[in-house]
Amino acid sequence: MVSTGDLRKGIVIELDGELWQILDYHHIKMGRGSAQVRIKLKNVKRGQTVERSFQAGDKWPRAHLDRRQVQFLYRDGNDFHFMDTDSFDQFTLAAEQLGDAVSYLQDGMLLDRTSYEGETIGVELPITVDMVVTETEPGFAGDTATGARKAATTGTGLTVQVPLFVGEGDTIRIDTRTGEYLTRV
Repeated sequence: MVSTGDLRKGIVIELDGELWQILDYHHIKMGRGSAQVRIKLKNVKRGQTVERSFQAGDKWPRAHLDRRQVQFLYRDGNDFHFMDTDSFDQFTLAAEQLGDAVSYLQDGMLLDRTSYEGETIGVELPITVDMVVTETEPGFAGDTATGARKAATTGTGLTVQVPLFVGEGDTIRIDTRTGEYLTRV
C-alpha cells in the first residue's frame, strides 16, 4: 500500500480500478481542517492527465509492473515492432501506446517493456539517447554574446535546441525525460 506520506514521482498506483502514474504531488495544510495532498496523475493506458485532491493518510494499492528488456526492431507506418531479448518473442505497439517515446526510438535500441498482469502498457526509454543531427542551420561565431541556440532535427524527426557549434552529421546526446540537448558525442 502507498500512503500520502510515501508518494514519489513515477510510482504507479491502482485508483478506481485503473492504473495511474504519479507525475507530481503537493502537500497542502490549510489553517483549519486536515491536511490534503494534491496529486497530478496520468492514466497509464489512456494517457489522460488529471489532478485530484486526497486527505492526508489515504492509501492506495501499489501496482506491481513487470519489466523485461526488449529491442526495438523497426517501424511500419503507425506500428512499432519489438522483440523480447530473452524469449525472442515479437510484439507490436501502436504509436498511441508509446506516446512521446516515438520520437526517440531508433532501430536496434534496447528498452524496458512494462506490463501489468500480462498486458503490455508501454516501454521505458533509457535516460539518455544518442542521435544524429540530419538537419540544422549553420551557426556562425560572433552571432551573439551569450550561449545562443538553434533548432536541429534528428533522424527520427525530433527537433531540439542545440548550441551554434552543432552541425549536420554530428551525434548529440538528448535527455529523454526533458527532451533537452546535453552534449555532443
